Amino acid sequence: MQNTETLERLYKISERGSTVKQEVIGGLTTFLAMSYIIFVNPSILGMTGMDKGALITVTCLTSALATIISGVWANAPFALAPGMGLNAFFTFTLVLGKGVPWQTALGIVFMSGVFFFALSLGGIREKIAYAIPVPLKIAVGGGIGLFITFIGLINLGLVAANPATIVGLGAMKTTTVIGIVGLLVAVVLEIKQVKGGMLIGIVTSTVLGFITGDIAVPESIVSLPPSIAPIAGKLDIVGAFKLSLIGPIFSFMFVDLFDTLGTLISCSRQAGIVDKDGKIKGFGRMLYTDVFSTIIGSVLGTSTVTTFVESAAGVAVGAKTGLASLVTGILFLLALFFSPVVAVVPGYATASALIIVGVYMFKQIVDLDFKDLKTLFPCFIIIVMMPLTYSISIGLSLGFLSYILIHLVTGDFKKLNLPLIFIGVLCLVNLVI
Repeated sequence: MQNTETLERLYKISERGSTVKQEVIGGLTTFLAMSYIIFVNPSILGMTGMDKGALITVTCLTSALATIISGVWANAPFALAPGMGLNAFFTFTLVLGKGVPWQTALGIVFMSGVFFFALSLGGIREKIAYAIPVPLKIAVGGGIGLFITFIGLINLGLVAANPATIVGLGAMKTTTVIGIVGLLVAVVLEIKQVKGGMLIGIVTSTVLGFITGDIAVPESIVSLPPSIAPIAGKLDIVGAFKLSLIGPIFSFMFVDLFDTLGTLISCSRQAGIVDKDGKIKGFGRMLYTDVFSTIIGSVLGTSTVTTFVESAAGVAVGAKTGLASLVTGILFLLALFFSPVVAVVPGYATASALIIVGVYMFKQIVDLDFKDLKTLFPCFIIIVMMPLTYSISIGLSLGFLSYILIHLVTGDFKKLNLPLIFIGVLCLVNLVI
């Protein structure tokens, strides 16, 4: 009884129209909805040469710390983890694309977090976010969705390089078929709204991999977490101070900005934590939680940490307070001790999560105005150029610049503003260098 009263005092559970049981179920639901990140993030970042065992520990640790801070300090039912799309940008655009060492890439993430913090002072961040046209924000989400889907199809083996057509259908190997089975399982479960559908899809492919002998059975299921020493504290901040890396720094920052604000605004309304004036309760603390989590994550050794839209799953079943986030965070800590199982999960098994998350992100484009060519064209450029150039920052830069140029040439100056012009200048610098 005393424990219940303490929780009530800390989280204002009944005041927000919830119960302890409702919050625990909400926290568990959010964890199941986003637990795929434990498998996917190490798989993507591991392609840079970073130690996969250390990445598993860091993924769980940063997700747990950030989510617990969100619950305890901001009293928000929102979970955080290394962001999808942002981890792909880290690996495929910076490290594998530009040849930036992963240590320097971590320094870039750190710098984006510092700039993000500076923009948070005095509400500058919100002003910049609101100055960016909504269609461009929608297009960024859609473009990243296509980009990570493309990566998922490659990891699955369904799409492969073709000298005649650049890309083509890959060979139907055993691992490709196994991955497709896992994808179908995940899709059906998501359609049926089964909690943890993507996780079950990953597990299905992994189990089939064990049966066919494509994956070695781990020696143990439970063990102490792998050391984070190979990647923790290895970020190269000095190396990130280059003119050629300004674009990636701001790309990280802007994508995180769009993701965070979009998730917080939509989920806060669903959770009923918006006051009568339309302001989100504890909004400032939520934003700072996101910023500090990114900075801490870069020091520990992972890409940008952001608020996960999968938090909506927990909110949908009744989560309204930070107690739900506390539960989610604790579950991430418990996941630390299952690293032997996580370590053997192959890329073709985690590909299903990439593809489905891509679908969820891409479906945002339904909100675009398909009759307004002045905004539709730059949005289309963003969406198609991210996967075609294999770069989020290039797609974003081309889209923003085309939006500005089209409105300048057509004399529609009222749709332009100083923050948007400033972003355009950064985009131009990114393309030139």
